[in-house]
Amino acid sequence: MSSWKKAAKSNQKVHRERAQPAARQHLGLLEKKKDYKARANDQHQKDATLKSLRRRALNKNPDEFYHHMINSRIEKGEHHELEKQEDEFTADQLKLMKTQDLKYVTMKRTVESNKIQRLQSQLHMMDVVNGMPNKHVFFVEDEEEAANFDLAKRLDTHPSLIDRRTNRPRMSDLADRLDLHTVDPKEIERLNQERDLSYRELKRRIEREKELAVVQKTLEIKRALKEKRLTQPKRIRRGTANRAPLYKFAYERKR
Repeated sequence: MSSWKKAAKSNQKVHRERAQPAARQHLGLLEKKKDYKARANDQHQKDATLKSLRRRALNKNPDEFYHHMINSRIEKGEHHELEKQEDEFTADQLKLMKTQDLKYVTMKRTVESNKIQRLQSQLHMMDVVNGMPNKHVFFVEDEEEAANFDLAKRLDTHPSLIDRRTNRPRMSDLADRLDLHTVDPKEIERLNQERDLSYRELKRRIEREKELAVVQKTLEIKRALKEKRLTQPKRIRRGTANRAPLYKFAYERKR
C-alpha cells in the first residue's frame, strides 16, 4: 500500500504561479503573492504611523513645552536641527580612535591595568595620597616645649623616615636590623629617588588607563549606534577627555 502512495506522490503535478504573459512582458515581472504581502505590510505600517501622528496632533496641548522646540529651527520652510556640540577629546585619544579598533584598545587597557596592579603591590600607596600633607597633631604643655619639640624623638624613629606614612620603624627595630652609623646618606637619597620615580610611573599609568577606558567606552557606543533601530538614540551629554559621551536608547521589544 505504501508503494502505491509513493508512486502517486511522484506522479503529482507541481503547481507553480504563472509567469507574466508574453503580451505584458513590457510591464515587467508579474507580482507574486510574496511580493504583494511585502508591499501590503509596508503600506499597513505607513498607515499606522500616519494614524498615530494624527492622534498625537489632535491630542497635543498648544501650551506644552518640550526641549526640541529650542533645539530646532525652520528656515525657508525646511526643518533643520541645531548643530550639536562636538566631543572634546585629546589629540592622542582622537588618533587612537581613528587608527585602532576596539580589540586593540581593550588589550592595551588590560596591559596597563596589570602593570598598575604590579606597581601597587610593590609600593605603599598610603605614602602618597594626592599630595596631602600629614595632619598628626601633638599637644605640648607650653611654648618653650613647642620651640624645642623634636618630632623624630617623639616618634622614636630616624629623622629621614619622618615623611613616611607607613613602614616607619622605631629606633629599637632599626638598631636590631642594621647599624645606623654605617648607613650612607647618599644611599638613602638614592632609594628615595627610586621610590619617587616609581610613584611617578604609577601616576602616569593610572592616567593612561583612564584615557584608554574613555576611548574603549566611546568605541563601544559608536558600535552600538551603527546597529539598525526603529528610533535613533538621543545624546544626553557630549564626550570629553575624562568621560565618554552619554546616549539614551529607547526600549525596543525583541520579537
